[in-house]
Amino acid sequence: MFILFTAAQRNNSNIMENPFHVGVILDLTTLVGKMGQTSISMAIDDFYSINSNYTTRLVLHTKDSGNDVVQAASAALDLIEKIEVQVIIGPQKSSQAALVSYVGNKSHVPIISFTATSPSLSSTLTPYFVRAAFDDAVQVDSISSIIRAYGWREVVPVYEDSDYGRGIIPYLIDSLEQVDCRVPYRSVISLVATDDQTIDQLYKLMTMQTRVCIMHMSVPMGSRLFRKVNEAGLMSQGYAWIMTDGLTSLVESLDSSIIESMQGTIGARLYVPKSRKLDHFARRWRRRTLMISLLNLASLPCGLMIQYGLWRWQQKMLRA
Repeated sequence: MFILFTAAQRNNSNIMENPFHVGVILDLTTLVGKMGQTSISMAIDDFYSINSNYTTRLVLHTKDSGNDVVQAASAALDLIEKIEVQVIIGPQKSSQAALVSYVGNKSHVPIISFTATSPSLSSTLTPYFVRAAFDDAVQVDSISSIIRAYGWREVVPVYEDSDYGRGIIPYLIDSLEQVDCRVPYRSVISLVATDDQTIDQLYKLMTMQTRVCIMHMSVPMGSRLFRKVNEAGLMSQGYAWIMTDGLTSLVESLDSSIIESMQGTIGARLYVPKSRKLDHFARRWRRRTLMISLLNLASLPCGLMIQYGLWRWQQKMLRA
């Protein structure tokens, strides 16, 4: 975000209050999409509260990709050709970013994604693609360290059949080889697999001697698979499951029944040290999300009472 702000100021330093148009492409019905939208809004508020003298203003144009690759690319074309945005934040998923980055490269519009983590995405072939996040490959050595600590000699990667799922696998296998661990089989789950097809894949795991599995999946796929893993009896004594960061980092947001199905699983997660700034951000985040929830409730038929309560809450927060 800081890159965008400084670029906007530099490009428009001689123009008073000229808008700098920024496209945003997210899956707005997902938790990550909602969090991303709120975070971008907070980042803009923070920047202009510190740099109130800036004569340019970021103008956001948000598009919902609808959890679809083609719709994400269509949204990018619309933002570039009709609104003439100067940069696009997003899209959310690696499969979407692969196509959208190609569109941005052709149009010479930077694509900045903070959630597309597949290592297969690279600025080498698409120089207008900027990844504002760690890619999934950074966690493979930590996972291999867990494997070595327990003395496991064979593991089975269980991953979804997508750019996100496949991207980490070459790096994971290379890292496992460094700790003398073999990968005798890979269990690839289709995004459109039925429950019966998923169970068939899990039964194949039961026929093997390997009892250690590394799951690399998005939250929707991982949540669904863990239910089936329990049904198939693959969470019983003797089995070990390791989750990658993409699923581990969002465990707290899952339904309690899904969390229960994950009991005994090891999760790899990026470490963020505690700090005053982090605590302050967390408090502001809770206030912002509560505000959004109350505003949504205020639009309901019974919203008059809620609006009054919202106003009272705002006054209290201002005095705090």
